[in-house]
This record gives sequence, C-alpha cells and structure tokens, in this order.
Amino acid sequence: MNVWRLVMKEIAHRRLTFALGALSVLVAVGVLVGALTLLHAHDLRTDQILAEKTTEVKRLGDKLKDDYRKMTLKFGFNLLILPKEQNLGDLYADDYASKLMPEDYVKRLANSEIMTVRHLLPILQQKLKWPERERTIILVGTRGEVPLVHRDPKKPMLTAVERGTMVMGYELHRSLGLKVGEKVKLLGREFTLAKSYDERGSKDDITIWIPLAEAQEMLDKEGRINAILALSCLCEGVQQLAAIRSDIAKILPETQVIEFHSQAVMRAEARVHAAKHARTTAEAAAKSRAELRGERELLAALIVPVVIVGCAVGIGFLAFQNVRDRRSEVGILRALGMDARRLFSVFLTRAALIGLIGGVLGYFVGLVVGMLLGETGAAGGLFDPVLLLLAVVLAPVLASIASWIPALVASQQDAAVVLRQE
Repeated sequence: MNVWRLVMKEIAHRRLTFALGALSVLVAVGVLVGALTLLHAHDLRTDQILAEKTTEVKRLGDKLKDDYRKMTLKFGFNLLILPKEQNLGDLYADDYASKLMPEDYVKRLANSEIMTVRHLLPILQQKLKWPERERTIILVGTRGEVPLVHRDPKKPMLTAVERGTMVMGYELHRSLGLKVGEKVKLLGREFTLAKSYDERGSKDDITIWIPLAEAQEMLDKEGRINAILALSCLCEGVQQLAAIRSDIAKILPETQVIEFHSQAVMRAEARVHAAKHARTTAEAAAKSRAELRGERELLAALIVPVVIVGCAVGIGFLAFQNVRDRRSEVGILRALGMDARRLFSVFLTRAALIGLIGGVLGYFVGLVVGMLLGETGAAGGLFDPVLLLLAVVLAPVLASIASWIPALVASQQDAAVVLRQE
C-alpha cells in the first residue's frame, strides 16, 4: 500500500481529528492574513483620504486665498509714491501732495520688471474750494489702473471714472441732497453724478473723483500728477515689505514711497494664514492616519504571534493524540514490513495536507474578515497573490514542524513491543 493511499484512508477514518487540525491552521493563517489585510486596507484608505484631502485642501486653500485676496483688496492701496521733494509734514497737514511729477512715471514703473507691486493708479489730488456749492472738498483726478506689462492682467481694484462723470463721497452727497444721475457743476464744468459712496469715516467722505485728464485741464496741470497709488504683492510674507522701497527707488529715483503699514501687514498676514491653514489641515490628516496605523500594528504584533504559537501547539497536541490512538495500527504496519521512513512520511504528509487545506481556507477567511473590518472604500485591491502563495507554502511547513516530533516517535516504535502491550 502506498503512502498517499494510507494518508487518504487515515483522513477518512479520523475526519474529526483532521478537521480540528485544519481548523487550527485556518485560525493561525486567518488571523495573520486578516491583520495584514486590515493594515493594507488602512493604507489604501489612507491613500484615498490623503488624495481627497490634498485635492480638497488645494481647493479650500485656493478659495481661502481668493477670499483673503478679495477681503484685503477692500483695505485699498497700501503704497503711496510721491515726488522726492514732497515734504511729508505738508502732506499730512494738507491731505494731499503739493509737489508734482510727470504722469509718464507710472508708465516707467509699469514697463519695468518689478515684482513687488501691482495695481498702479496715477492720481492728481488737491484740496480746494467748490465755488458753486461753497464747500471745501478734495478733488481727485484719476484714470484706470495701468497694467504691468510683464504680468497677467488683474481685475482692477477701482473702476475708472468715465469722462463727464463724477463719483462723490458720502458727506458731500448726503449734505447736498444729491442723487445719482443728477447734473452737478464743478469749477464751471458740468458732470453727471455716476456714483456715491457709503460713509467711510475718512477724508474720502469729502472727496470728489473725476477723470484724470479733466482734472489736469481744470487745474491747469496737463501731463502732471502728484501721486501714484499701488498695492504691494506680499506673496511670501511680511519680510518683503522692506524691499519694496528699494525696488521702486531703482526705477523711479526721483520719488519716495510711503507704506500704509497696517494695511500692508494685514494683507500679508492674511495670505500667510491662508497658506498655513491649507498645510496644517493636510498634515493633521496624515498624522491622524499614521497614529491609527501604529495602534493597529501594535495590536497585530501582540495578537498574531500568540495565535500562531497557540495553533502550532494545538496541531502538535492533535498529532500526539493521533499517534497514541494509532499505536496498534502502527505496530501492525511495522510488522507487515513498513519501514520507519515510509511511516514517518505518512504522518508528515497528513500534516502537510492539514496545513495546505487550512492555509488556503485561512487566507480567504482572513481576507474576507479583513475586508469586513477594514474601512469603507478600501475593499478594492486587497487580494494579494503573493500572500496567498506564502500561506499555501508556509502553512504546510508550520503544520509539518508541529507534527515532526509525534511523527518521529511513531516511526521509531518497535512493532513487537507495541503489539505485546496491546
């Protein structure tokens, strides 16, 4: 009788013992595969979450930056470029610059490659008496913003005042009872009130804005301006503020620059806060997932070895029990001439079959359990053919090692001694 036939008969005769051995292997392999599948599912889900988070953070970051940009633009321009000879004491006392400079300066700045400013707006500003209404006003002549030739055009912060129209501050249109669309005379020239501002609590409330060319004609200052308003581009943070004056001075050495510091700092800090918020959100998600994986790895490292050792001991115990129950059969086989090597191979082949069946079943049971316990959305891609191959190879090896000593004991028994004791 050959080895395989003996093994099959043994399995058929002692099905319960064989099933219990296969169950032990199934549990050991299932726990190992389940733990690895759970960790793999965690990694896949982490990749999904971080990819989604990266996309979401980018979207939110872009939105935050755009919201902060819109919010900070409401602060207005934060740089004032003046003629170099302008006395700042007179500027603060009179609320406007009395010295003039060529309007062409704004073109020189726009045609340069300066990167620290944008939104250039030339103005001609003067405080005067409004003879038709007997009011003191600040007259501002302005044109549309001058785009920087080396940068993509940006949406203007202020809409240009159209020729023949004016924009009026809150105190003036309120106290004079003027409505949008009315005709208003200023220094002998007729304008249409195109827009009136809400209260700002500043000198803007007594300011009238008209087109720059008309202001230059009315004030007899053609081709001249007394200031250029600009907005600093603080994309890297507050540390760039100190460099802005130097950059402008290189292009327009005949000028000086005043920074509205609080507005500039607020704008810079808003940009920095938006970028920081986007980064910390992604970092927090990655850290949380890493901590959760660490906890699961620790749990697996504690449980898996205990289960595998326990199952190996169980297989060994069942093998010893099987050898003891088959003492008479072993004695008869040895008396009929079966040598120790063939008898040893019968027990090991049986153990290997236990390991093979338990390993295959254990892999798929562990895979299913890992999928069920794993996080939603990570089920795809969990089947691992390499892990299946390892289960098919290592489980029979484990079962054979656990059955090695009982098989060796059985194969070395003397037939005469066994049969006499029976």
